[in-house]
Amino acid sequence: MVALILGILFIAFTVFSVLPSMPLAWGDEVVYFLKGFLPCFSAFIGLIAILIGFADIKDKSEAKKEEREAQRQE
Repeated sequence: MVALILGILFIAFTVFSVLPSMPLAWGDEVVYFLKGFLPCFSAFIGLIAILIGFADIKDKSEAKKEEREAQRQE
């Protein structure tokens, strides 16, 4: 229940701070932040995806190796 209330409060603050008709009017700053943050974030996500891909390839090769060893023992 506390998490739900906090979530609603944070969303309300976000809307309050971004709208141009409100006193804070941080909309332009948020856009500048997103312009700088998104390329870095996408590069980070790409790096994570590459690492997951390598780990998946390694796991598949190890699974094939174990399968061959299990067939040899039978």
